[in-house]
Amino acid sequence: MPASSVLACVALGANLGDAVATVQQALRDVAVLPNTQLFKASSLYRSEPYEAQGPDFINAVALVHTQLSPLALLHALQALEQQSGRERPYKNAPRTLDLDIIFYGDLALSTPELTLPHPRWRERAFVLLPLAEVWPERVGSAQLTAVESQAIQRISP
Repeated sequence: MPASSVLACVALGANLGDAVATVQQALRDVAVLPNTQLFKASSLYRSEPYEAQGPDFINAVALVHTQLSPLALLHALQALEQQSGRERPYKNAPRTLDLDIIFYGDLALSTPELTLPHPRWRERAFVLLPLAEVWPERVGSAQLTAVESQAIQRISP
């Protein structure tokens, strides 16, 4: 990507249907978003729902170089969620696919539609462990210790 691209971090998760296949397909879909290139993807992880109900989640983190603006990236990710059948009947409902922007470069943003960095990324093992795998400099040992009570298991290399 040209120098004007930004390194963004996207968290992926699913806990309905064939969640492994869904997250794997979502990684492929994110990699071919316009003006976006997949830089690095984590292993897949299985985690218990955090502040939610339903089956275990399959999670991953992707680092992408993108020329999309933060909102354009958000809208592209939301379109992928819709293609997967995502419904939002209530807060933290089980989902076919959940795609969240965790970081967009070093941008700090707070709008009704998007907050960056993601406001709860430090509280969630399903973000921190995959992120530590692909961007270890971004995750401190104290952060990992703080979430060690959350059940999570790496399921694929």
